[in-house]
Amino acid sequence: MAVAQLSHSTKIQRESKKTVFLSQITNEHESLIMVKKLFATSISCITYLRGLFPESSYGERHLDELSLKILREDKKCPGSMHIIKWIQGCFDALEKRYLHMAVLMLYTNPQESEKVTELYQFKFKYTKEGATMDFSSSSTSFESGTNSEDIKKVSVLLIRKLYILMQNLGPLPNDVVLTMKLHYYNAVTPYDYQPPGFKEGVNSHFLLFDGEPVSLQVGLVSTGFHSMKVKVTTEASRVSDLENNLFQENSTMEIAHQGLDCDEEEECNNH
Repeated sequence: MAVAQLSHSTKIQRESKKTVFLSQITNEHESLIMVKKLFATSISCITYLRGLFPESSYGERHLDELSLKILREDKKCPGSMHIIKWIQGCFDALEKRYLHMAVLMLYTNPQESEKVTELYQFKFKYTKEGATMDFSSSSTSFESGTNSEDIKKVSVLLIRKLYILMQNLGPLPNDVVLTMKLHYYNAVTPYDYQPPGFKEGVNSHFLLFDGEPVSLQVGLVSTGFHSMKVKVTTEASRVSDLENNLFQENSTMEIAHQGLDCDEEEECNNH
């Protein structure tokens, strides 16, 4: 398992219109680009709407009618530069088909990294044909297949869900620590592999929350080549208005128990 850490203190502080995703996905290379962009867009969405970095650390992109804020290099904000380096490290592991799960954790006490405030999981699968991005719920499932237009629709829905979820979470403390941990597929990953920006981490699934934790599973996108599944875990008291505010578009979000999303067929073994 690889790990990277960043301390952050909240501070308050346009680009031309550019689209986010490819218009066509016909091969594994295009699928990989799509997965990378959706992952980076999701991380950018989380950090922007949780108020982690100033406006200058984001550029503007458009996805249909959605105006998105995407992390960009901002030398005035070293913290955002660290996150970009983490994303690039994830890209390296994705290209090699090593990455199983990226976990972004927010907590307040550097001495108690297992006591989490918020937890964001991105789990990846790889098919023989290529890559799939997978967001699934027990109550609602969106299968995109290989149709580029369907993939785009599901991607828009996924980003929309994240945006609405972030806007419905209570504010973070002023001072938080960010850690990202990467879990690999051991069968194919060299034992000494660490992507840029990461170092050897401690293998532990033991996590604590101050209040009762709830996990929210978000959607499914499939390109026919790669797959990515997103899960958000936070304290139940911080999402009390979720049912009333989150979905107004005939879609649902599954609320489950605390814990890392480890399927029996996909053990969360890691270095």
